[in-house]
Amino acid sequence: MNSGITTIAFDADDTLWINEPYFQEAEQQFCMLLEDYLPRHAVSQELFKTEMQNLQLYGYGVKGFILCMIETIGRVSEGTAPLQLVNKAIALGQELLQQPVELLPGVKETLECLKGRYRLVMATKGDLLDQERKLKKSGLEPFFHHIEIMSDKKQQDYAKLLKRLDCRPENFLMLGNSIKSDVLPVLELGGFAAHIPYHITWMHEQHDHTLQHPRFMELNTIGEVLACQDK
Repeated sequence: MNSGITTIAFDADDTLWINEPYFQEAEQQFCMLLEDYLPRHAVSQELFKTEMQNLQLYGYGVKGFILCMIETIGRVSEGTAPLQLVNKAIALGQELLQQPVELLPGVKETLECLKGRYRLVMATKGDLLDQERKLKKSGLEPFFHHIEIMSDKKQQDYAKLLKRLDCRPENFLMLGNSIKSDVLPVLELGGFAAHIPYHITWMHEQHDHTLQHPRFMELNTIGEVLACQDK
């Protein structure tokens, strides 16, 4: 790891704890609700289209997902779906907001090793209340110097975070499971970034191109960042 790094930031969902599998399960159940109107794969495509159209309005998180499910029901059924379907979609979203928090392997041990040697930050997208709930249930809050729940993760969003932290880009390392959100914007700013892939990635966050950059690291697990400390 570059000797100039003083601050390490971590994405939360699917980097510190499991998240996307819960959304995928909810989406599968939602598609089953509408199979009288469209095949399941077509419902999934319609839901994703709705999510992309509304991303600037709702941002990321479960509450926006619920609104997009309701809108998709109306469009797919051409306004003929019974209220019961809407209530079932809302229930799916409420279940998401009550899912347990399951840490990914090696997370706590890695944070224990890094704490005191670096300033640790959690930087994640999503709904404020839901992310605060997950952080509290995770037991990881004491490890972090700063918590940032971001509306988006573009270059300007990281620039604001670094200004808040009074941290120069060359002293900053971001770790996360999304090349698009956790890596590319940080590299553009002049910071360091590490990708820790997760076996399931939301379609909107997928990045298919091979990335080569002198300030980029590809890790298999979160614990591998420890082996980079003396490099």
